[in-house]
Amino acid sequence: MKKISEFITKKYRLIVLVCMLLLIPAAIGYINTKINYDILVYLPEDIETIKGQNILKDDFKSGANAFVIVDNMKSNEVLKLEDKIKEINGVTNVISIHDITDITIPIEMLPDNITNKVVKDGSTMIIVTFEGSTSDEGTIEAVRELREITNHPEKVSSMTAMVLDTMDLSDQEIVMYVIIAVIFCLIILTLSTDSYLVPFFLLTNIGVAIIYNLGSNIIFGDISYITKAITAVLQLGVTTDFSIFLYHKYEQSKEKNKDKQKAMQNAIDDTFKSVIGSSLTTIAGFLSLCFMDLTLGTDIGLVMAKGVLFGLVCVLTLFPSLLLLFDIQIDKTKHKSFIPKFTKLINFSINKKLIIVIIFIILLTPAIYGNHNVEVYYKLDKSLPENLGSVRANKELKEKFNIVSPEMILINKNIKKEQVDKLTEELKNLKGIDLVLAPKSLINIPSEMLPDKLNNLVESGNYQLIIINSTYEIASKELNKQVIEVDKIVKKYDKKAIVAGEGALMKDLTVIADHDFKMVNYVSIGVIFVIMLLVLKSFGLPFILICAIEFAIFINMACSYYTKTELPFVASIVVGTIQLGATIDYAILMSTKYLEERKKYKNKNIAMKETLKNTVPSIFTSALCFFAATFGVAIYSKIDMIGAICTLLSRGAIISMLVVILLLPALLLLFDKLIMKTTKNMKEAL
Repeated sequence: MKKISEFITKKYRLIVLVCMLLLIPAAIGYINTKINYDILVYLPEDIETIKGQNILKDDFKSGANAFVIVDNMKSNEVLKLEDKIKEINGVTNVISIHDITDITIPIEMLPDNITNKVVKDGSTMIIVTFEGSTSDEGTIEAVRELREITNHPEKVSSMTAMVLDTMDLSDQEIVMYVIIAVIFCLIILTLSTDSYLVPFFLLTNIGVAIIYNLGSNIIFGDISYITKAITAVLQLGVTTDFSIFLYHKYEQSKEKNKDKQKAMQNAIDDTFKSVIGSSLTTIAGFLSLCFMDLTLGTDIGLVMAKGVLFGLVCVLTLFPSLLLLFDIQIDKTKHKSFIPKFTKLINFSINKKLIIVIIFIILLTPAIYGNHNVEVYYKLDKSLPENLGSVRANKELKEKFNIVSPEMILINKNIKKEQVDKLTEELKNLKGIDLVLAPKSLINIPSEMLPDKLNNLVESGNYQLIIINSTYEIASKELNKQVIEVDKIVKKYDKKAIVAGEGALMKDLTVIADHDFKMVNYVSIGVIFVIMLLVLKSFGLPFILICAIEFAIFINMACSYYTKTELPFVASIVVGTIQLGATIDYAILMSTKYLEERKKYKNKNIAMKETLKNTVPSIFTSALCFFAATFGVAIYSKIDMIGAICTLLSRGAIISMLVVILLLPALLLLFDKLIMKTTKNMKEAL
């Protein structure tokens, strides 16, 4: 590392130039990285519902669909509108009740349970199918054009419409996320550092690392909109303390070395040794998300792990170069740090350690209970504002036509009509299902009397399609249970039958998310434990540190339970792992310093007092930066999927800080003998 630090301090002007030039390919990569706004595409490819979606797309040319509601239109006007819709690229089929009744069949021949689903109170429903899947660019553009033709976005109900609204809203907000985070962090850094100029260089350094990270995402082809939205603010919050640490080391080294380049070399060496362990735990925390079956975790985990790595590299190369390049200007803008010395807080942590431990024991039970019982929702449009077109369209579809959760059942084309009749009767008898449509039992109308496009809609290739409508809400417990019952029934008639549709997908998402929540927690704890075992060379310390941060996570999640805040499922899965990986650094910093001071002082209280004096200001600043980077986004974002994650992370940063400053010292003092005996080269400190 010494040779590298020598090179950095001698070639700092070249490093700044190269780093600035590298922004060009990074920007090109960022612009050309596709963004995915559909969470359901991250479901495993081998599950039955995804196979069903692929069959619908390939065999029925129905990768996605939309329900269009038109008001007060005559039959010929509806048919003219259908002709316009057919001209949209990507549209494979357009059909309404008028395609049937105006050609061969009087509307009176159709039963009320069918007509009420397509015509009611002067409103007519048009069904549109698209060749591409829900989140394909072609389908998104087709729905955008469909909205323009109907001139009423709130009349087009579709999963793609929800994806489109999410995309537009996210793209509008994302720039503000960064602006808010930068402003808040700038305030915190100005107060906590001793120069008015250093915060700007610090944020410039992190900004460059963020652009590198976002630009390099092109290697993945595409990333999730959630990943894109939180990457910048998370990377800012997580890696700021690396830069602060290097600056403090540089200032301390300058007091001993008049040669600024030599002082910077020492600062780089010390910083690398000090932050390598904490950066590894943070990276490990993010990589733990890759163990999720829902590959959204891999998406977030890889991008953020890469972001921490870029942040570390820039802190050790670009930031020292900026400090050396503008050293004179920095000295001219020096001021007193506004961060207090925390003397009373430090004395309280040491003198009241037993009271703190008792409070911890008292809070532990409600914290664990709240963490395990926090309410989670899976309905995707619930995370969006109610005034969006897709949300309003879904609401009207439910209120006017009672279409809540339409599902598609794919069964073998060769199953006889008698068997299909029995199957449909069984489905009709299920509670919560108010419509069952099957091609071979479709109100006893011969298929040759139906328009070709209707036949193509329900029968193709090796499959025939049975359409059912459930009155249960998407992603509700009732619908999930019903989907399982429907699957059991259809499997009696065709073992290879598939239940597809949004309800079935969301049922699978619920099961997978529950598994992922447990898996990610176990993996992250295990991996971080092993890393700390190697870094700290202690067996006892990793247990204590993880227990402290896990307690902070429980408190954080329990706050949502006791405030009756329902969380989007993604937040409940990823936040604990991110909080553990990001804030375990605080605990590592304190415990490492405690081991150093414990070698100097036989008295553990004196060692702890010195430890807190040296670490509390850094932990306080780091936590406030993490809080500042995420809190503004939490308040500003109208997308609850993003807002909830940032709310939990901002609150988690403060809770972790308080736990590390108050509880961890008490635990370290309480288990001092155990720590000394199980830590390498520390037995002599006893």
